[in-house]
Amino acid sequence: AYEKRFPTCPLIPMFVASDTVSEYKSEDKAIHVIERRCKLDIDAPRLLKKIAGVDYVYFIQKNSLNRRERTLHIEAYNETFSNRVIINEHCSYTVHPDNEDWTCFEQSASLDIKSFFGFESTVEKIAMKQYTSNIKKGKEIIEYYLKQLEEEGITFIPRWAPPIECKSESSTSHARRPVSPAVSIPDSATKEALNNKEILNTSGSPSEPTAGTPDDKLDADYIKRYLGDLTPMQESCLIRLRQWLQETHKGKIPKDEHILRFLRARDFNIDKAREILCQSLTWRKQHQVDYILDTWNPPQVLQDYYAGGWHHHDKDGRPLYVLRLGQMDTKGLVRALGEEALLRYVLSINEEGLRRCEENTKVFGRPISSWTCLVDLEGLNMRHLWRPGVKALLRIIEVVEANYPETLGRLLILRAPRVFPVLWTLVSPFIDDNTRKKFLIYAGNDYQGPGGLLDYIDKEIIPDFLGGECMCEVPEGGLVPKSLYRTAEELENEDIKLWTETIYQSASVFKGAPHEVLIQIVDASSVITWDFDVCKGDIVFNIFHSKRAPQPPKKDSLGAHSITSPGGNNVQLIDKVWQLGRDYSMVESPLICKEGESVQGSHVTRWPGFYILQWKFHSMPACAATNLPRVDDVLASLQVSSHKCKVMYYTEVIGSEDFRGSMTSLESSHSGFSQLSAATTSSSQSHSSSMISR
Repeated sequence: AYEKRFPTCPLIPMFVASDTVSEYKSEDKAIHVIERRCKLDIDAPRLLKKIAGVDYVYFIQKNSLNRRERTLHIEAYNETFSNRVIINEHCSYTVHPDNEDWTCFEQSASLDIKSFFGFESTVEKIAMKQYTSNIKKGKEIIEYYLKQLEEEGITFIPRWAPPIECKSESSTSHARRPVSPAVSIPDSATKEALNNKEILNTSGSPSEPTAGTPDDKLDADYIKRYLGDLTPMQESCLIRLRQWLQETHKGKIPKDEHILRFLRARDFNIDKAREILCQSLTWRKQHQVDYILDTWNPPQVLQDYYAGGWHHHDKDGRPLYVLRLGQMDTKGLVRALGEEALLRYVLSINEEGLRRCEENTKVFGRPISSWTCLVDLEGLNMRHLWRPGVKALLRIIEVVEANYPETLGRLLILRAPRVFPVLWTLVSPFIDDNTRKKFLIYAGNDYQGPGGLLDYIDKEIIPDFLGGECMCEVPEGGLVPKSLYRTAEELENEDIKLWTETIYQSASVFKGAPHEVLIQIVDASSVITWDFDVCKGDIVFNIFHSKRAPQPPKKDSLGAHSITSPGGNNVQLIDKVWQLGRDYSMVESPLICKEGESVQGSHVTRWPGFYILQWKFHSMPACAATNLPRVDDVLASLQVSSHKCKVMYYTEVIGSEDFRGSMTSLESSHSGFSQLSAATTSSSQSHSSSMISR
């Protein structure tokens, strides 16, 4: 289909003609390389063409087809004005590593304008316009020629196979083997081979499969069993986002089901899904959400007076959560526990919901990624509109919406009283549009009629308090005794304790104001380890050593930046009069870390003294060859709204004899997303140098 655009293509008006310069074909016909000289009529102002003295621009294009590897590589560069303007373009068609029925297309280009009669800026704009136009039309053109081939009756081209030499029976058998994948090897075997290849490439050992899917397969059976109906585009988005996570969040990859929730929440817009997923992963790590079911025990007040609990499943197999909101004393719970304990309890409910979805997926043999919530409002009155209670509810909704998207399959609101519209008006703006569509609201006893509860829940499990026959073990709620109330000071202190109960610290990094952490080493050969996430902006990570202690750390007020949040401190230790090489030395090469990356590493100290870990703002380098900014630099700079970066970090010093070469030996390493990912914590060999995995 690609070859049909030559010698000229009516769908590309500026492509006037082309001539073959050279051509090569290998004896086995696996390799076909053809070089052409292409004549282009660039859409440029007449004046510019007159000044340049040309009407047409010539490019050299080299196409390399490798039928053995099933790749097509296309290289192009300008012949005209090559001493003034350098344009290089590279495209490639390859077979998708996870699904050989898909074709991957990649395209990149570079532009370097040295001089052009004073019209450098104009030429750059023209080049960008033409390149953007070509990208948009590329898919349209290839699909046009594919359709043309189908109309000509060509719908299948046999896969290339090496020539068969019938010297002996064994050699004949061996020669035929490459042909078999296209005709006789079962699909599952082909997928298994691809899977093994991927495992070796990503983890280095077939015994350490990467996270994502049970066997890291994305075949039709796996999709149907665990993910549900996906279009090829949706499946491709999932694979691409998972691959990006594997490159930047080593050992902490959520399962496909969870990645898919974020993609669905953003209509499969990869950039938007990646942004909210990264924020959620950082949030989970910072607040140790993965361990909430194992390490946090709800206070007795919650167990006695929080009128909610899990109750069987609905007709679709979704776990069913019952909440008797009308019977719950929200004011009493907030006064006795504070917002943080309520929030943590709701998070534990959501974590339990994720676990139950996985269990039901196995039980029912089909993907179940969300649960149903039944809310009984019998007893709801103005007492529930107490302002601090509503504030706590809005905050809980905000946190859940951000970190558990697409987990609510259906919300059944029963026996809604007259006061309900007031509450709904307050909370509905904080609920995502897609989530709101899943709400079904019944007033009075309407839920007992047609289209009511029986359409969604089997009669046998309708709770007794709703007229059913099933005993529901959800607590009945009731008023919280005032003797359990706590003072505002007690609640405030408790809230701070709960919210900051994390082994990670947050810091802000500004242009000209790095954040620095001091570590004193007494015994040489101790190991400094670190684990940090770049939450915003790009930073440079450095490690320095000094024989003398710096001055006591000073908080940098930076009034223009107004650092006021407790989680965004900025500390500078290296005095401005200190000189690198005299007062302190660099012990590791600087590491540039991009926004969204998770970095772990270690350094085996050679000398006692004072070590300084530094996170510094990363400025975009200027282009060396020209005063014009590179396109990549401009695009990257647009993504940074201010000269501020944020990092979340954890450091620890351990004896060399206790070091195991990776963060697996640290308490912080257990921040791998246990509820959302398989056990994929990677390890590496210990060296007397920094080891950084991204």
